[in-house]
This record gives sequence, structure tokens and C-alpha cells, in this order.
Amino acid sequence: MSTQHAAGRYAPSPSGDLHVGNLRTAVLAWLFARTTGRRFLIRMEDLDRAVAGADARQLDDLASLGIDWETPVVHQTERRDIYRAVIDHLRDAGRTFECFCTRREILEAPSAPHTPPGAYPGTCRNLTESERAEKIAAGRPPAIRILADTTEFTVTDLLHGTYTGAVDDFVIQRNDGTPAYNLAVVVDDAAQGVDQVVRGDDLLSSAPRQAYLATLLGETPPTYAHVAMVLNPDGVRLSKRDGAVTLAALAAEGISAATVLSHIARSLALAGRDESVDLSTLASRFDPDALPREPWLLGAAEWTSAP
Repeated sequence: MSTQHAAGRYAPSPSGDLHVGNLRTAVLAWLFARTTGRRFLIRMEDLDRAVAGADARQLDDLASLGIDWETPVVHQTERRDIYRAVIDHLRDAGRTFECFCTRREILEAPSAPHTPPGAYPGTCRNLTESERAEKIAAGRPPAIRILADTTEFTVTDLLHGTYTGAVDDFVIQRNDGTPAYNLAVVVDDAAQGVDQVVRGDDLLSSAPRQAYLATLLGETPPTYAHVAMVLNPDGVRLSKRDGAVTLAALAAEGISAATVLSHIARSLALAGRDESVDLSTLASRFDPDALPREPWLLGAAEWTSAP
């Protein structure tokens, strides 16, 4: 499937402006790629939700921090036919099944012994043709799930070491026909030669599923680096609801993109308190082993001591 090699990437969802947490992860993804001689790519993961113009604003914000990337920028909505071809391939190989369960039914279904909380309990795995026909006739469109032959898979993470996580019969196509994230991200990384995935550590638990799917498609899973998140003062993952956390909102308060980059660098132990830096300087200092493993707690006072 893949004809290109050695790339890292940043893959935001264009559902709005990037906040400081998103930008910090993008800086880290760029640093990991550039300091290991990899190409750096941007991919817009817009299958679920996209706000008009958000992709362009996100690219402008990344560029304002000094991040550069190879063109073109890929949009997942332009690749639906490719995802469907992969889903058809898996179906023809006997690696999928139709699932008619609602989310509530899955949560309320009894689980088999040793099944991790929230894992799919296998309700529709062995439906007969007549049972499937009955559900379709009742007007319930099916999702498509992978038919997993394992319950766990192990990945290598540069920050977390060897990580083994649960694998269940996860969805690869939703019941509205939309290819699922877990499929699209694997197909795209393989097609683009992405062999290094840097993203927030809230996604660590999804890596085993994606790596397992990559092996089913004959691909080598990437090496992962799940980096610490940015949290608000209450210890909750940062979001735009936390106020002035996007570049546009911070600029309205007189805080420049250069200042934001310097504060991000300080949070990564790559800059002194009052030091102004650029990405080339950060690349010369970058050591993955020295990165903080704890979240960055970001409050309004963070910006009162601008470098």
C-alpha cells in the first residue's frame, strides 16, 4: 500500500481554531520528525466535523509558529473511495461483520469474562442471515466492525515504552456509511509513509487497535510518541471554552505567536523563563528522553510573564 517512507505528521480536525494544547502537540510532532530526518506532513481529519475556513486558519496558526510541511495537505473527505475500497477488501477477506447495536445496547449488554470495560461484547458477531435480514427490514442500518482474532496488541511508544492495550471488534465504518477514524488514520498513515506518530497521550489506548489493523492490511505499525497533554487549572483537558487559548484570542490580548511558542518551549524544558526562541533553536536542544511526562497546567497567569 505504501510507496513512501520516513515521515511524521500532524493531523488536526478542522472543527475550529487550534488551542495552545493542539499547538504544543504540533510543535512536538514537528520536532520529532525534523530531528530524525523525516518529512513532515499535515493531514486534515475532516470526516466527522469541519467548520468552513477552519483548515486555512489552522494552517496559518501553524505557520506563524514557524512550522513548515510538505504539500499538498491531505483532506480525508477527498479519500472516501480509498477507505471504502479497503473496507471492501477486508469484507471480502472475511475480516468484518455487520453490527446493528446502538451505543446504549452495547453499554447495557453483558460482557464476557475478562472483557475490558467499554469493549464491544460481540453481540452481532454470529448473527444468522435471517437475523441480519430481520434487522435490516426493521430499518436499522448496520455499522461495519473488524472481526478481531485477538483481545490485545502491543505497540512501541518512545515515551511510554512497550504498551499493551485492548483490541475488540471495533467499528471501521459507521452506520451512516462514514469510514471510521480508526480505519482512516491507519490507511492514510500507510499511504503517506508515516512511520512516526506523535499525538496526545489521551490517544494511547487507541494505538493497539490501529496497529493491529495495520498488520491486517500488511503494513508495519508506526512508532508512537504519546505526549503529555495541556490541562486547565482544574486538571481538565484544555479546550476553547477555557478562554484565551487560541492564537487569535491571545493576539487580541497583545500576546504574539512568538510569545506563545516561547511559553510552549518553556513548558517542554527547552527554554528559560524569559528566553525568546524559534523552532530551529528548539530542534538543536530537543531530547525526547528529557521531555516532561506530566501535563502542563495552563492558567491565565501563564501569559503575564511574556518573554
